Amino acid sequence: QVQLVESGGGLVQAGGSLRLSCAPSGSTVSINNVGWYRQVPGNQREWVATITTGGTTNYEDSVKGRFTISRDNAKNTVYLQMNSLKREDAAVYYCNADLVATWGRWSSWGQGTQVTVSS
Repeated sequence: QVQLVESGGGLVQAGGSLRLSCAPSGSTVSINNVGWYRQVPGNQREWVATITTGGTTNYEDSVKGRFTISRDNAKNTVYLQMNSLKREDAAVYYCNADLVATWGRWSSWGQGTQVTVSS
């Protein structure tokens, strides 16, 4: 079964940067619209950013100007570049994508990647 895989999380000091990646585990599917979300334990999962198949982007207000969502269609991968990280950005980050294959299309979530921001 094809799954979404996130990577790139880790521990960073406040003010630092991380780049998250999201890609399907198999080469037989492509990703269309993709969203990044984050969740802190005890809180609801919240939307962070979206990129459409055509490259249109949208951001949650608190990350505008600091985060950049982008895609490399040749690599079938979507990225979330996070700069000027703040303590409040710490969370598990998930990507959600519309996957398309010859046998159908469906929405899929990745397993999440932890982002920890220290002061």
